[in-house]
Parts: sequence; C-alpha cells; structure tokens
Amino acid sequence: MTQNISALIEADAGCPMVSFVNLIAGKWAIPILYRLILLNKPFRFSDLLRAVEPITQKELTRQLRQFEARGLVTRNVFAEVPPRVEYQITELGKSLRPTLDSLADWMRANAAVLK
Repeated sequence: MTQNISALIEADAGCPMVSFVNLIAGKWAIPILYRLILLNKPFRFSDLLRAVEPITQKELTRQLRQFEARGLVTRNVFAEVPPRVEYQITELGKSLRPTLDSLADWMRANAAVLK
C-alpha cells in the first residue's frame, strides 16, 4: 500500500494541476489575483487591503511577494515621503483571466447544490 501511495505522489509531481494549485495556494490568492485582473490598474497596498478584506496585512504582503516572485504581479515603489507602493497585474497574470472566469462561472452555476 505504501508503495502505491509513493507512486501516486511521484506521478502527481509532474501534474500541471498540482503545479497550478501550488501557484494559487492560499485562501486569498484567487481573490487578490482576480481583483487585480478585473480592475487592471495599479493598486496601492492599502486600497488592495480594503478591496480584499478581511485579509490581514501580513497575509496580503506574503501573497503579493509570492506573485511578484512568480512574475504575476509587479511592485513599484515611489521615492516619496511617506513611501508609496503600487501593485499591478502583469501580462502573465492577465493570462489567468479565462481560467478564473471559468471557475467563477462554475461556482455561480453550482453554488446552490454544493454542500
């Protein structure tokens, strides 16, 4: 039995769905990305924090850093006092829109029957 589980885990390592889930892992990943995609404009951190509340500052920072590292979001720091930081979806991030639209459509169609 243990051998079968190990084989499944190894097989899943190359699965594109596992990679996708790892990319958007976290309770707030999709709401953050979707908001940035739909509005398609630079967002100040505080505005994004309000747009996806009740997310915490710590969690938003963590998710944005991951998205930036993966090339889904750009971060622009302005040399002002106080410092201003804006985040914007990249072209790579925008390419997720059809996938996320599809998930949203599925949820709308099936929400009533989900338990």
